[in-house]
Amino acid sequence: MATSPHDFPHPRIAFASSNHRWGGSEELWSLTAIELARRGVQVCAFKRRFHRCDRRVVEMRAAGTRVIDLEGPHWLPLVARRLMTALWRLARPWMAGRMAREFARRHPALVVISQGLNHDGWWLGVVCRRLGLPYVMISQKASDLYWPGDEMLDELREVYRDAASALFVSEHNRRLTEEQLGFALPRGQVVRNPFNARLDDAPSPWPADQGKIVLACLARLDAREKGQDLLIRVLAQPRWRERPIEVRLYGAGHNEQGLRAMAAFHGLQNVVFAGHTDTPRAVWRDSHALILPSRCEGLPLALVEAMLHGRPAIITEPRRGGACTTAGHP
Repeated sequence: MATSPHDFPHPRIAFASSNHRWGGSEELWSLTAIELARRGVQVCAFKRRFHRCDRRVVEMRAAGTRVIDLEGPHWLPLVARRLMTALWRLARPWMAGRMAREFARRHPALVVISQGLNHDGWWLGVVCRRLGLPYVMISQKASDLYWPGDEMLDELREVYRDAASALFVSEHNRRLTEEQLGFALPRGQVVRNPFNARLDDAPSPWPADQGKIVLACLARLDAREKGQDLLIRVLAQPRWRERPIEVRLYGAGHNEQGLRAMAAFHGLQNVVFAGHTDTPRAVWRDSHALILPSRCEGLPLALVEAMLHGRPAIITEPRRGGACTTAGHP
């Protein structure tokens, strides 16, 4: 990262996210946008469904970042915005056109495209290619569960070939993307996401004796990707019912009610829905280990933070069908 605004020949940078929700995958680009804006760089950010009161959105605006919701201004009736989302084939060209018009007005020197997967932002890259704008592709996750469809594959390959850089959060994600594209990425490299812990902090003290082992699962409540259903199913087995273990699910998401119903169906009293938290240190004050049954991940921030707080991690290895393993200290 440059140390001064003068390091940028044309200090205009645009960030475009293909995600329609806010999660750990948004931290890398949003914190970068905030830092650049504070250094005097002209920054604009494009995304679907910006939530005006979100902490990062407030920080970006306070730093001087222009925030543009690709689904339309906040005063547009919610029903109209949701209708566009439902009619995705119509909504995407409309959003691409809106972004292209903004780019034509602002002439960014660089566009940073942040993807939740490794191909969901391909259409943002297509816009940049057509306008002749240099761009960088960030992939926060690559998974065997999600392959790019053949209908987009040719354009996706061109988007990656022409990118100034293709950034991934793990070496596995980079290799899998190359397999799915069918060629080696000439400018592919691994970067690290920011995490909510300090490298020089002492590990959190071990929890006081509670008469039970407390396992913390910090993940979006999304059963398909994060696999909380696997965890509930294991805890329902007789040998695990008899053991003094409590699992606390930290997070929010569209499967919360379903997961609550599943835990109730199995009669589990040791699964606690603890809600979303922005303070991992408070979690590790009372928890003995991280448990993360994900079916697909990039590089989980929860894993890095747990290890920095001195907690072991019980995780799945998605490439091997969800087999469990245990991680120690970094």
